[in-house]
Amino acid sequence: MDPNAEHVIVTDVKMPFWSMVVFMVKWAIASIPAFFILAMIWLVAAALFGGLGHMMFIGSY
Repeated sequence: MDPNAEHVIVTDVKMPFWSMVVFMVKWAIASIPAFFILAMIWLVAAALFGGLGHMMFIGSY
Protein backbone atom coordinates (compact mmCIF):
# COMPACT_ATOMS: atom_id res chain seq x y z
CA MET A 1 0.00 0.00 0.00
CA ASP A 2 1.27 3.45 -0.91
CA PRO A 3 2.17 5.45 2.23
CA ASN A 4 1.38 8.71 0.39
CA ALA A 5 -2.12 7.59 -0.59
CA GLU A 6 -5.04 9.56 0.77
CA HIS A 7 -8.38 8.04 1.74
CA VAL A 8 -11.53 9.64 0.35
CA ILE A 9 -15.10 9.23 1.58
CA VAL A 10 -17.88 10.35 -0.77
CA THR A 11 -20.80 11.72 1.23
CA ASP A 12 -22.97 13.26 -1.50
CA VAL A 13 -23.32 13.30 -5.26
CA LYS A 14 -25.14 16.29 -6.71
CA MET A 15 -26.84 15.22 -9.91
CA PRO A 16 -29.93 16.70 -11.57
CA PHE A 17 -33.02 14.48 -11.42
CA TRP A 18 -33.46 14.01 -15.18
CA SER A 19 -29.77 13.27 -15.66
CA MET A 20 -30.14 10.53 -13.06
CA VAL A 21 -33.24 9.18 -14.83
CA VAL A 22 -31.37 9.04 -18.17
CA PHE A 23 -28.41 7.36 -16.46
CA MET A 24 -30.63 4.71 -14.88
CA VAL A 25 -32.45 4.02 -18.17
CA LYS A 26 -29.10 3.54 -19.92
CA TRP A 27 -28.00 1.29 -17.06
CA ALA A 28 -31.15 -0.84 -17.45
CA ILE A 29 -30.69 -1.10 -21.23
CA ALA A 30 -27.04 -2.09 -20.78
CA SER A 31 -28.04 -4.89 -18.41
CA ILE A 32 -30.11 -6.68 -21.08
CA PRO A 33 -27.14 -8.09 -23.08
CA ALA A 34 -25.42 -9.00 -19.81
CA PHE A 35 -28.50 -11.00 -18.80
CA PHE A 36 -28.46 -12.91 -22.10
CA ILE A 37 -24.75 -13.69 -21.74
CA LEU A 38 -25.26 -15.01 -18.20
CA ALA A 39 -28.30 -17.00 -19.32
CA MET A 40 -26.30 -18.65 -22.11
CA ILE A 41 -23.51 -19.56 -19.69
CA TRP A 42 -26.10 -21.02 -17.30
CA LEU A 43 -27.78 -23.01 -20.10
CA VAL A 44 -24.45 -24.48 -21.28
CA ALA A 45 -23.51 -25.43 -17.71
CA ALA A 46 -26.96 -26.95 -17.09
CA ALA A 47 -26.76 -28.93 -20.34
CA LEU A 48 -23.29 -30.24 -19.49
CA PHE A 49 -24.02 -31.15 -15.89
CA GLY A 50 -27.53 -32.37 -16.68
CA GLY A 51 -26.18 -34.67 -19.38
CA LEU A 52 -23.41 -35.95 -17.14
CA GLY A 53 -25.86 -36.59 -14.30
CA HIS A 54 -28.16 -38.47 -16.63
CA MET A 55 -25.32 -40.70 -17.80
CA MET A 56 -24.00 -41.28 -14.27
CA PHE A 57 -27.28 -42.16 -12.56
CA ILE A 58 -29.35 -43.73 -15.32
CA GLY A 59 -26.62 -45.08 -17.58
CA SER A 60 -25.96 -44.63 -21.26
CA TYR A 61 -27.83 -46.61 -23.87
